Amino acid sequence: MQIGKQQIIDFLKSKGSNEQASQAESELPDQVDTDKDSGLLSKFGINPQDLIGKFSGGLGGLGG
Repeated sequence: MQIGKQQIIDFLKSKGSNEQASQAESELPDQVDTDKDSGLLSKFGINPQDLIGKFSGGLGGLGG
């Protein structure tokens, strides 16, 4: 799934990870592929499935 860099930065900020958000801003491509870039996302403590659930309109809040 393709997700815009700004959405990921906002996601990090909403979790209180401002330092990671600023680092992600400089390192992530404009469009992040949750499959191809999963290693880069994990560097910022992001589970790609969390992003998919949040941005695909899925049931992201259930299981946690």
